[in-house]
Amino acid sequence: MTDQAVGGGQLPPEAKHRPAGGAAAAPSRRASGPRRDGALTVTVPAPAAAPPAVRISGRRRELKALRADIERTGLDTLTGRRGTRSRVLLIAGRPGSGRTALAEALLRELAADYPDGVLRAVLTGRDGVPAATEAIARELLEALGTHAPPGAAEDELSELLRDALAGRRALLFLDDAPGAEQVEPLLPDAPDCLVVVVSQGPLTGIPDVRPCTLGGLDAAAAVDILARFAGPTRITVDPLTADAVAEECAGQPAALVLAGGWLAARPRSSLADLHQALCDVPLPDGLSTAARPLYRAFRLAYEALPAPAARILRLTVLAPGGLVDAHTVAALAGCSVGTAGAALHEFTALGMLRPGGGQDGTPDGAAGHPHYRVPGCLAPLVRELLEECERPADIQLARARMLQRTVRLLVSCRAMSEEPGSPARQKVAGLPRSLRFPSRAAAADWLRGRRGVLLDAARIAVADGELDTLDRRLMAALTRTLLAHQGPEAAAPDLYALHGLVLEVARRRGLAREQAAALLNLADLDAQAGRTDAALTRYRGALEAARSADDAVATGRALESLGGMYGERGDWQRAADWYGRALELRLARGERADAARLHGRIGGAYARAGRWDEALKAWRTAARTYRRAGDTAGQARATGELAHVLDCAGRPEEALRTCREALETVRKAGDGPLEAALQLRIADILERLGDPAAARLHRAAGERLLEDHPD
Repeated sequence: MTDQAVGGGQLPPEAKHRPAGGAAAAPSRRASGPRRDGALTVTVPAPAAAPPAVRISGRRRELKALRADIERTGLDTLTGRRGTRSRVLLIAGRPGSGRTALAEALLRELAADYPDGVLRAVLTGRDGVPAATEAIARELLEALGTHAPPGAAEDELSELLRDALAGRRALLFLDDAPGAEQVEPLLPDAPDCLVVVVSQGPLTGIPDVRPCTLGGLDAAAAVDILARFAGPTRITVDPLTADAVAEECAGQPAALVLAGGWLAARPRSSLADLHQALCDVPLPDGLSTAARPLYRAFRLAYEALPAPAARILRLTVLAPGGLVDAHTVAALAGCSVGTAGAALHEFTALGMLRPGGGQDGTPDGAAGHPHYRVPGCLAPLVRELLEECERPADIQLARARMLQRTVRLLVSCRAMSEEPGSPARQKVAGLPRSLRFPSRAAAADWLRGRRGVLLDAARIAVADGELDTLDRRLMAALTRTLLAHQGPEAAAPDLYALHGLVLEVARRRGLAREQAAALLNLADLDAQAGRTDAALTRYRGALEAARSADDAVATGRALESLGGMYGERGDWQRAADWYGRALELRLARGERADAARLHGRIGGAYARAGRWDEALKAWRTAARTYRRAGDTAGQARATGELAHVLDCAGRPEEALRTCREALETVRKAGDGPLEAALQLRIADILERLGDPAAARLHRAAGERLLEDHPD
């Protein structure tokens, strides 16, 4: 949960539409990685002039110490040798201390020295649960342009990340790290890189880390924050009370921002009124001393909200990734878009929200609506209010409305991948403007920026367990949209996660057909990644589920896939056996074309095993079946393979005769590439039979055909 505040980087109301606290020093080409449990962006410095830096208060000494710490001699350099790992700087402090904004200020100062850019990742989810290291490593790799196979384990991804960063000079910012166990797998073996970590406690177990521990701001810096919100006049006329307010807030930037926002909204109130109001906020039992200032400031601001606005604020924490816009909030709260937008605007002025678009690379919504985030230090307090004030049934209804809107957005996004005038495009043209995209590029940009949030939405609904019907619709729509805009290869890692969620829901609901489909999809991705053992296990599970659901299509696919996996392992006898079982099913269903193909696969397996008689029998049957099905090209291919097996079996004359038969058949089919392959095969056989002149003629004919059909 990121911590952004003044002194920490939050902007006063007059600048509230600019990104708060995390803008990169150099305006840059920004590649935004997908967000899952955490958030990630990559900033690559560009030659353009930097925008005005976000002002922070009272942290110059810490900045100076951090910069000095980069150059100090570490334990690994005492011998005179340069270390092999990146230097790690730790900024430690409670949420609300301005730790993230201090880190961002440091990154702005250092950006010019690291030409390979800035990588950012948040290691704790909005619900306070540590982000999966695999997800963070994958997103960092994607931002670096490195492909990682779907379903890869943490160790493999960590190694790939270290390889990708080797030889680079980049900054790696790991925000809100729960502990060393989440940080260590992400550390580069690259001495020219620098890692900046924000955490509440020490990174025990990572050597040579010197923490910069943040306490409260000094009085002058704290009063400066209040002055930005309340204006200098009220500070000047009552400096002692201003100091008392700063002390009541314990110099915590987030508490000071909330107090300043409360005062800014009340031009007639004095600092004394603010101080008294803070002191009057009741404290719950067991609240630690360090947590009291932020609790009081937040409760003061919250209790001043009208009831409808207070409810809207509570519901914002239901948004996946903590990212909200007016339409998402309207869906959650069941209110008008105008009411939601006005509330978000007010929350930002009060320091309860910060702008979310722009800072982290997340684009605006379908109709260009700005996004906001609840600051990480406030999210637990807002969540407590949600659980305290909202009935579980109302929370479920709010989530259902939000998921329904998300499904409609995904349908609209996928439709934009089709040609203008298509039925899908015509259908979404009737949707409200907020659910439409102006172009295919805009839809693709929206999907790219929101992909991680959409995956979070599916995960949350699956974990909740009460919205499985809507969640299944969401996962189906997201799968189709990813495939439409990104294609199977680029979308594979996200599809792997989605199929896993589908499997979880299918098992929970006893949906055998969907369970079989999810297992087949996961097994396919495992097979593509070379994880044959995992693929075999999943294909067997899919076979069992498909049979229990009496799903002949899934059963046949599972049987055939098992044959393919055993072929990958070189176990050709088992491969032929599984293909044979699939063939029996196809024959029983009268699926002649698939039966012919499986006869060929059986023949190929036997040929690889050197069992020539069985291979010849299978390929002859395949050729006959293709002929009966009227597939001339298939018949020619099977006859050509039959000739190849005859040649391998030491029967060249018969092979030559069969190959010529195949050549006559393929000419009827008009398959140029296959004809070229057969001509070259005939040439090879003729050379072995001692007829080089005829071989040259056939080889020349084959090469001409290849030139005419380069594919």
